[in-house]
Amino acid sequence: MTSTSAAIVREELRPGPLPLYDLPTWRSHGAIAGITGRGTEAGRGFDLGLWTDAPVGEVMSRWRAFRRAQTGFDLVVLGNQVHGVRVETVGRGHGWIHVEGVDGWITTARGTLLTVTVADCIPVYLLVPGRGIALLHAGWRGTAGGILGVGLERLLAATGSTPSDVLMHLGIGICGRCYEVGSEVMTGCGEPAEGPGPWHLDLREQLVRQGERLGIRRVSSSGWCSAHDRPSFYSHRASRGLDGRMVAYLGVPRSD
Repeated sequence: MTSTSAAIVREELRPGPLPLYDLPTWRSHGAIAGITGRGTEAGRGFDLGLWTDAPVGEVMSRWRAFRRAQTGFDLVVLGNQVHGVRVETVGRGHGWIHVEGVDGWITTARGTLLTVTVADCIPVYLLVPGRGIALLHAGWRGTAGGILGVGLERLLAATGSTPSDVLMHLGIGICGRCYEVGSEVMTGCGEPAEGPGPWHLDLREQLVRQGERLGIRRVSSSGWCSAHDRPSFYSHRASRGLDGRMVAYLGVPRSD
């Protein structure tokens, strides 16, 4: 179950040829926030994973199409996620920057699009309207390790804000019903592992609680599940490691 303190929001498919699922409510704050889906393309679909076994040329063609669809952005940043808590700050620039071992991004610059790859882990979107944004990749290790706290602290420092200024959305990932885990995951996230197991863990619920403790009051959570909504999205768990990757994105377009 998802905490009643988080509004349930379903990202909406953007009109057009690409499977882009946006948060329409964040557009009123000037931000483009969303995630790519599987789409209807034959074969692997709209797989943007750089570390899967998909042909490199096909993946890069999809990345180019994705970047063309995101108008108003001069720079796209991506990290090779390692399920850690490293969060980097990025400014303005041009082109496509890839940095190894980064699980989160912060920027106060218009025209910079933050991205992380996911296929069950939760993309965490943070927005201080008119000041800055952060995008985090939160699997169970990142959630247990406190990546939300790390990202929030750095975003507040960069924007001169307080937690009450922040909007948080917990994006498309695996739901608690579908996320069957062992005792190490439960105890790592501070939950009891009683009985014979296996257990089920709702990462979005965990992140809602963490956000509340950190003082974030405006929280929404996606109504989609990457596993049981797999016709539309990719799920590493449901596919037993064979699926592609989605890309979560967040940015404020340049104003010209």
